[in-house]
Amino acid sequence: MKKRYGIFLLLSLILLLSACGNEENQGNEESNKEAANEEEINQDDSSQENMDDDHSMEEGHSHDMSSDGEIPDGLEEADNPAFNEGDQVIIEAEHAEGDEPMMKGAEATVTGAFNTTAYAVSFTPTSGGEPVTDHKWVIHEELEEPGDAPLEEGTEVTLNADHMEGMEGAAATIDSAEQTTVYMLDFTTVNGDQEVTDHKWVTESELRSPE
Repeated sequence: MKKRYGIFLLLSLILLLSACGNEENQGNEESNKEAANEEEINQDDSSQENMDDDHSMEEGHSHDMSSDGEIPDGLEEADNPAFNEGDQVIIEAEHAEGDEPMMKGAEATVTGAFNTTAYAVSFTPTSGGEPVTDHKWVIHEELEEPGDAPLEEGTEVTLNADHMEGMEGAAATIDSAEQTTVYMLDFTTVNGDQEVTDHKWVTESELRSPE
């Protein structure tokens, strides 16, 4: 009888230890699953942060569509422009960077017309990032001590404009020059996302009257 009782106790102990082992294994499996899920979440967050950083860098390199409307010293209003203040026009140029059109085809209102020399310029932003090439437009009055207009292609200048981040004070090279009438415009971007005020600058050849 005692022998049977001892065997029963031994079997009970074995079963108890086995159950504890299974619970421990299950606990370890749950812990491993939680750790794996947490690691996956952290990786997703890191990927999203990298995407946000890349997007911020792209935005930092983008054209600032609106301006404060301030007129540079020495800039003269056009006497007989093709489009007068208040006229409705259609923009036929795309100055915004990126794949999505923002300006071309938009209907705009003229807020100013001025006679000057407009330059396409290349420069490296003072804030860092990739060089900007053939940026349109910086006008003669937005250059630091430029001398007489027009400046020749290849002339090195210092920019005194803030159309985009890193432009103010940047060293630039003249890519081309155009003596023309430039316009400030109010318009809504073609995707409807942004109300732009006093955009600088669009040249006369980049505008047309609405049909």
